[in-house]
Amino acid sequence: MKVEEVKSIVKTQRISAHSHIKGLGLDENGFAIQAAAGLVGQEQAREAAGVVVDMIRSKKMAGRAVLLAGPPGTGKTAIALAIAQELGNKVPFCPMVGSEVYSSEIKKTEVLMENFRRAIGLRIRETKEVYEGEVSELTPVETESPAGGYGKTVSHVIISLRTAKGSKQLKLDPSIYEALQKEKVEVGDVIYIEATSGAVKRQGRSDAYATEFDLEAEEYVPLPKGEVHKKKEVVQDVTLHDLDAANAKPQGGQDVLSMMGQLLKPKKTEITDKLRREINKIVDKYIDQGVAELVPGVLFIDEVHMLDIETFTYLHRALESAIAPIVIFATNRGRCLIRGTDDVYSPHGIPLDLLDRLLIIRTIPYNRSDMEQILKLRANTEGLEIDPDAITALGEIGTKATLRYAVQLLTPAHLTAKINGRSNIVLADIQEVGSLFLDAKSSAKILQENKDKFMS
Repeated sequence: MKVEEVKSIVKTQRISAHSHIKGLGLDENGFAIQAAAGLVGQEQAREAAGVVVDMIRSKKMAGRAVLLAGPPGTGKTAIALAIAQELGNKVPFCPMVGSEVYSSEIKKTEVLMENFRRAIGLRIRETKEVYEGEVSELTPVETESPAGGYGKTVSHVIISLRTAKGSKQLKLDPSIYEALQKEKVEVGDVIYIEATSGAVKRQGRSDAYATEFDLEAEEYVPLPKGEVHKKKEVVQDVTLHDLDAANAKPQGGQDVLSMMGQLLKPKKTEITDKLRREINKIVDKYIDQGVAELVPGVLFIDEVHMLDIETFTYLHRALESAIAPIVIFATNRGRCLIRGTDDVYSPHGIPLDLLDRLLIIRTIPYNRSDMEQILKLRANTEGLEIDPDAITALGEIGTKATLRYAVQLLTPAHLTAKINGRSNIVLADIQEVGSLFLDAKSSAKILQENKDKFMS
């Protein structure tokens, strides 16, 4: 019997600049492995980031800030994303760029506070009455459509759930059937259905269906213990911004005027400090009762030198707040003018009083060996075959120009190889694309030599 392979379309998604970053690549003692988890070199910076991750996990870092400082293309954003990967998806990570605060619709401080609130999570624990088990039967029962004609409609759904202790057959409304379809529930899945709201949550595939493959997209969970009908602690993760937004835009009536009003509202609405204070009171009450737990996440502000003196002073107040996330700044500037001032110069374009609060992590330029390893890694991530000679040539281009420019040449070189009837990139392909394109330094040299031919 012929076995046909069906390829997943998920793999065809766009590969971004940092798709290969999987973590900080540290060993069990916190020392950086030269090349691991998608990162190469920068051992000191990675080890320092590892200490920051430990402080975040032990909840001793809230309201503090870290600055990643180094020349362009030395892996500052990569290290920040690696910190996010190490913390896992349960800890909020909110990336933004310094220039995002400048908007004609909303004031600068509001943009900053909104992102601060996005980076603070709230883990709410509730005890709910649920039906939980492995789906052993899922049968929609159809009846004649009330509108007449040949169409049929689902009147109810028969679902059987089984656990290690027993099984139960349930008759569910069509609305719950829609929820089951939305969650893509099928026979063999482990689910729970809330008894009061009818909300459905798919937990994964039953481990009885686990196969011998080492790597699969499916997540397998054990068969639930106890009865099908039980009380279960349900954990929900939300951010403070989610609570702000939900309370700032109440749904209102169902009449045409209120619906039109909702449609005509601008997408960005400023949330008042009064509303935030009220939400903070409720959050504090939940925390005191032990119902909820605060999870300080990470706010990553890239190109921090783009912020001005007003936003820097606002950051001071925000960092001192009782509810504050961990803030990671990144900049590639040296000593420069603080934006919003005429004559105040400071390291990295950050006021000295804020700079005193920061733990600074330095990144250094990559050497040629590191560059070649990164280029191999990028080629592997993009699914490209490349000869060692071509990698050496790209490493040389990287040292003369920049690593970013060398990485940019990979795809054009692959297309050149394809045109020449090869699947792998060879030295000739690198030389060909190298002659077609200019890097920033070469372009600047040509401008200098021919300055009389260009408009100034």
